[in-house]
Amino acid sequence: MEHIEKNYPILYRKRIIPDECVELKDDIILYMDDVMLVTKWQTLKPRKDFHHGYSLYLFGEGIKVSKFLREDGSLYYWYCDIVDFTENREENTLTVTDLLVDITLDSDNRLDVLDVDELVEAFNKGLITDGQFHRSVERLGMLIGSVHDGNFADYMAIIDKYE
Repeated sequence: MEHIEKNYPILYRKRIIPDECVELKDDIILYMDDVMLVTKWQTLKPRKDFHHGYSLYLFGEGIKVSKFLREDGSLYYWYCDIVDFTENREENTLTVTDLLVDITLDSDNRLDVLDVDELVEAFNKGLITDGQFHRSVERLGMLIGSVHDGNFADYMAIIDKYE
């Protein structure tokens, strides 16, 4: 596997609702440094709406920007997860915890905010900390701002460079 040959970490996706942690064993790491990680992937389970894509993990910003593509390679949409990163150097793993609230951006630049209800539910049930709740809301604001001020195009350009 490519991540072992280059000493890339083993990637895990941790979800809070539902509670699960999945190794992203088929994701291919295209690039990694101290600031970001770029992967290409196919859906874990076959889907009719999209087939594969690319993801940009930005460690300092706590976001994952993904380009979802249909089987023919056309854009389905951009999907942005607000996340926390946990690195375990001893085990050479990187766990990406989904902090629930997401945004999508379609080809017409129509923005949708998703799963705010799950974020509130997780907070009310004590499934996330105060810090995680506040980071999630702050990062949501930053992401929406990046779309409105045109800076989101910088994320798109990074992914497009690896496509």
